[in-house]
Amino acid sequence: MTGTRRSVAALFLLPALVLLGALVVYPIGYSLIRSFYDQSGDSFAGFDNYETLFTDDGIRTALKNNVIWVVFAPTVATALGLIFAVLTERIRWGTAFKLVVFMPMAISMLAAGIIFRLVYDQDPDKGVANAVWVGVHDTFAESSAFPKAHPGRDSPLKPAGGGAFITKQPVGAGTPVALPLVGVAPDLMPDDAKNAAVAEPEDGRVTGTTWQDFTRGKGVGKPGGVDAAELGYAGMKIEAVKDGEVVASTTAAGDGTFTLPAAADGALLRLPADNFKEPYNGLNWLGPSLVTPAIIGSYVWMWAGFAMVLIAAGLAGVPRELLEAARVDGANEWQVFRRVTVPLLAPVLAVVVVTLMINVLKVFDLVFIIAPGSSQDDANVLALELYRKGFASDQPGVASAIAVFLLLLVIPVMWFNVRRLRREVRR
Repeated sequence: MTGTRRSVAALFLLPALVLLGALVVYPIGYSLIRSFYDQSGDSFAGFDNYETLFTDDGIRTALKNNVIWVVFAPTVATALGLIFAVLTERIRWGTAFKLVVFMPMAISMLAAGIIFRLVYDQDPDKGVANAVWVGVHDTFAESSAFPKAHPGRDSPLKPAGGGAFITKQPVGAGTPVALPLVGVAPDLMPDDAKNAAVAEPEDGRVTGTTWQDFTRGKGVGKPGGVDAAELGYAGMKIEAVKDGEVVASTTAAGDGTFTLPAAADGALLRLPADNFKEPYNGLNWLGPSLVTPAIIGSYVWMWAGFAMVLIAAGLAGVPRELLEAARVDGANEWQVFRRVTVPLLAPVLAVVVVTLMINVLKVFDLVFIIAPGSSQDDANVLALELYRKGFASDQPGVASAIAVFLLLLVIPVMWFNVRRLRREVRR
């Protein structure tokens, strides 16, 4: 009877064992053996492929980035999950908030990568991250409205170095000055720009007009003269310079007219480079220096909801009388959170952190999709380098060594997790 039972049990286990052997044991064993052979697979290479792991620049960069991923991604995702789980217990719409935060988990890594490739686009008109960043920047630092403006032919202005322009001749009080510029399309002029006007002369003062000396249409308008359809450079900064020092400055009105005090008599008028600097275009999120933090941010967006749900489940099992007892003893909410809630949630937090650590050691999709070709070397991780060595560079021996190395990195984390689960069962 016992033998029959064992046979039946073996029959039930056989399909699972076959699948386990075909999909797990065999690939691991083959990768281990293949890692000791050269690229052709014919000659035994010993530990040469493993030596490459620590001498190849691409693999070393990938290893460094994996360390960054393991340290920061699980920590940030778990911290956010803890904060969300604790706060949603106290708000009316906590369930709806949890649903919104957890929703990214329903999106595949491929879809998330495409989404964040657009989010991090350099163009503020396309990329949400730069649109927000540029909006905040422009709130505190005014950007130029005339980045393409420059003097036209036969202009009284000449380059002054550094992107500024200056008059060729000194100006005099009582004689209006014309400072015509071109290069800005009428529909890109500032909203407060008005039709340009000829400045009225004033005794003892220097007056003038700076305007867009261009009217659409062939043969329309007179170069160097203010025409009715042309717009003034509203907000243009003008400086009066004598002997290399600024003696007076002003800003043009909406119609381009400006007035300088008597100190400007006999000075050269300079249009500072600030008038013409390129508008702030935000951060290069996917550039060499920010690409890894940017991709980690997308990962946290996806997995913070996972951490929140597990921690919220653990929080539901925390005895409320312990929290109330701490409050009765005079502890404030921060002390209750730090000295009671977090210690009681330590087993759950350990599960979340360990799970995310195993997950980030294998991260591939987000890095492959989000990082552009120009920055992929800087964002490289071990799983991506395994793919590149195995398929793009045709180095299966090195790729197998990376796979075995990744397995060795994951085993201690899994061992820690299994030991912790066994201790929990004994309790």
